[in-house]
Amino acid sequence: MGITIRKASVSDLERIMEIFCSARKFMVSSGNPSQWINGYPQQELIAKEIEQEHCYVCVTSNQTISGTFCLLPSPDPTYNKIYDGKWLNDEPYHVIHRLASDGSVKGIGKLCIDWCFSKCGNLRMDTHEDNHIMQSLAKRCGFVKCGIVHVANGTSRIAYQRIAP
Repeated sequence: MGITIRKASVSDLERIMEIFCSARKFMVSSGNPSQWINGYPQQELIAKEIEQEHCYVCVTSNQTISGTFCLLPSPDPTYNKIYDGKWLNDEPYHVIHRLASDGSVKGIGKLCIDWCFSKCGNLRMDTHEDNHIMQSLAKRCGFVKCGIVHVANGTSRIAYQRIAP
């Protein structure tokens, strides 16, 4: 099944929120009950990401949106301070946030990350310590574990970076 990645539009917002709901349920069922809590990410945040043209959707050949992510240019305040390690470089980077799928397309996470890397050869991302699926995906996609960062609510995340050779 072919996948096209495009910038999200306001008309995609309802479907994106359905994908996040599905992803939250999957995270709980796979041993990660505390990463996206209290309705995170909220619709207002995603609407803002769409308005700023940072939100993307993955569209199948039958025009179904099956995944979403945000790709933001640096600097990201979350990454200003890293603990128990260091970044691979201090060059401008992009950050992948809120990568989620409805589970209908196998390999969509890798597809999204590869697409992002084709746009920017210096990527950073982070994930919760209980999100073993995302940790595995990061490793498979060539990311290096760099240390620990703290997100806006103060909780820690494992920080990763991938740079072009």
